[in-house]
Amino acid sequence: MYIYLSGDLDHHEAKGLVKQILDRLDISMPRDCILDMSQVKFMDSSGIAVILRAHKHMRGLGGRLWVENVPAQPMRVLDASGIDRLITISSLS
Repeated sequence: MYIYLSGDLDHHEAKGLVKQILDRLDISMPRDCILDMSQVKFMDSSGIAVILRAHKHMRGLGGRLWVENVPAQPMRVLDASGIDRLITISSLS
């Protein structure tokens, strides 16, 4: 299952986005979930929390989550967090 994220992933958007993602995962119950961030323009630490919540939820469902197509600015935030030790992350080529 692909989930496409777009716009700004900041504290204003995070709470609603987490709910949307978890609801979709509960309905679909996928084995694998890919968060595609190719259209994310800005991300702060709230974005890390969104990814970690989705990762934890997928593990609870017995599945896996990874993140793809991360633009430069969000990738800097993810690199600084060290989240790549838990979740596979790939940047835009």
